[in-house]
Amino acid sequence: MDKFEKLKILASAAKYDVSCATSGSQRENSGGLGSAVSAGICHSFADDGRCISLLKVLFTNQCIYDCAYCINRRTNDIPRAAFTPEELVDITINFYRRNYIEGLFLSSGVIRNPDFTMARLTKVVKDLRQVHRFNGYIHLKAIPGADDALIREAGLYADRMSVNIEIPSEENLKYLAPEKDYNSVLKPMHLINETQQEYLPARRTARNTPRFVPAGQSTQLIIGATADTDNQVLHLASSLYNENRLKRVYYSGYIHTNTADSRLPAIDVPPLRRENRLYQADWLMRFYEFKVDEIIDESHPDLDLELDPKLAYALRHPELFPVDIQSADLHLLLRVPGIGPKSARLILSARRYGHVSSYLLKKMGVVLKRARFFITCRELAGRKAPDFQPNHLRMMFLDKSARKLTPDAVQLKLF
Repeated sequence: MDKFEKLKILASAAKYDVSCATSGSQRENSGGLGSAVSAGICHSFADDGRCISLLKVLFTNQCIYDCAYCINRRTNDIPRAAFTPEELVDITINFYRRNYIEGLFLSSGVIRNPDFTMARLTKVVKDLRQVHRFNGYIHLKAIPGADDALIREAGLYADRMSVNIEIPSEENLKYLAPEKDYNSVLKPMHLINETQQEYLPARRTARNTPRFVPAGQSTQLIIGATADTDNQVLHLASSLYNENRLKRVYYSGYIHTNTADSRLPAIDVPPLRRENRLYQADWLMRFYEFKVDEIIDESHPDLDLELDPKLAYALRHPELFPVDIQSADLHLLLRVPGIGPKSARLILSARRYGHVSSYLLKKMGVVLKRARFFITCRELAGRKAPDFQPNHLRMMFLDKSARKLTPDAVQLKLF
């Protein structure tokens, strides 16, 4: 099989891994090829919104494991292929020279054993950096169960590393993937986090100290393959952010590929709306100072699919509103629907110089169509959230596609 045939198979096999954002790297061009911070076959986005083109590929789709949810499971009858490290390095460099890509996203099935696979992946990134002086972005998967020394070495050459948990609870992971356990996944996560912290003091005193995974680490959770609730998913994500300093947790709606396995739910379409709500809730934890227990709890184990989590929180807590724009602190402003982190900080800055008008709020990016019910401002007269019946207020904010002609909707029209 030639390299082109292998590439077709292994690029297609990599499409189910969504954890390939490029944010966070600051690797500069020091005279070699490429740049991880240059403006830029998979498209990801950096922190500032720039689009980065990545070669997204598996080293091999052969695997010793038989995970029920994975298309590359051992018992699946699919075309198999494997690169050599030299072939993959050659493809990456040639794609970069032709301006097809600006970086590499490299994952793999487990061939022979975790150490053998991790050694091959490490050789690819090491040759790219040291032999070809490639400075483009590299996202590398760490193989659970691999030797610590291999993961440490790989982290010196990769911008970001990730270890996919896949299933949000260990009980269900053991059910769908009996050969795996949480310890094998969490151990390399802890190792990457600890090694990052070890390198920080040296970086402060000696600028030529190598960077270790400068863009941090991430993971992926499959949503909808098991009966795990959103409460379990978000509590797991919160603990990963707090304990392992993960940059991102990615949520992937389950795609029913292995139709013959009775352990998996037979769904026609992925749960994309649930996936979107989880991303919104994740955003609240990362940028809006929300604690996971404020977003969801055991009494409400799943997110509201009709309303975004921030708005749902506001409707559950009418006692917090309306918020006075002239006196509220940042923590409270971030809880107002329609006000984001940037707008909240602009409000704090502007009110030092005088009254913040509705005109200024609109210029700051506040979505007044939503926020006006939850704030008090001199020019924004009218009824506020606590003045409405909860069902009426909920119907007002539903998307038109989700709004149905229910008795509540009829009353709202008359009201």
